[in-house]
Amino acid sequence: MNSEMSARLTAVALGARHVEDEADKLTLLRDALLRRAIQGELRTDGPALLIRRRMPGMPVWVIVGYGGAYYSWQSAERRHPADDVEGAAAALARYVEG
Repeated sequence: MNSEMSARLTAVALGARHVEDEADKLTLLRDALLRRAIQGELRTDGPALLIRRRMPGMPVWVIVGYGGAYYSWQSAERRHPADDVEGAAAALARYVEG
């Protein structure tokens, strides 16, 4: 294996690990939202968390952004530190129920 191919495989592995880390963070958030009786659907094609509002309105898409540091929603206008899952769940609950 030449160095170029090795570098590409390393980049692919790092990218896959990054996506896996985002999915793990979204899973923790989904579980925290469930404790607040808010359903979230983990989408693996992003990854993203889809939250459907109880009342009519557009669903909320949550992603892990800013290099994995924040949960972001509403076109990244709203965000909360990813290391505070319960706080993010509380902020999202207020947002989707408000």
